[in-house]
Amino acid sequence: MMKALLFPLIGLALAVVTIPAEALAQTPPPAWQTRPGALVVDAQRYRADQNRLEMERLRLGADQRRLEAQLGQLAAQANRDRIVGARQPEPVQPQPIPALRSPEQERAARQAAEQRRGADAETVGQIDTWLDRPVP
Repeated sequence: MMKALLFPLIGLALAVVTIPAEALAQTPPPAWQTRPGALVVDAQRYRADQNRLEMERLRLGADQRRLEAQLGQLAAQANRDRIVGARQPEPVQPQPIPALRSPEQERAARQAAEQRRGADAETVGQIDTWLDRPVP
């Protein structure tokens, strides 16, 4: 009975011990590790080169996005200019010519305006006297 329990426990212990070894075997080496047994200086140079190349890649991507944005702005401006150029020009409205009246017509218009102002002043005077009346 003891042997029956012992074999599964040993198998379980071996499985637990072998899983981390398999997991470690499947993980890739670090990106900066060039080859086993390489000099430390080579690894540092490799890491510096990788960093420089990544920075250049990011800088080129930023430059490309900036140029695409400028290209989009130029295309939008050209499209707007094309639309504005295709518009129908607004017709030029000629200035109205002032009506020319004879001196007699001008005098008659002045006298009519004076009569209207006098009538308005008379009406306003009646309203003022009504407003100024004594209140009982």
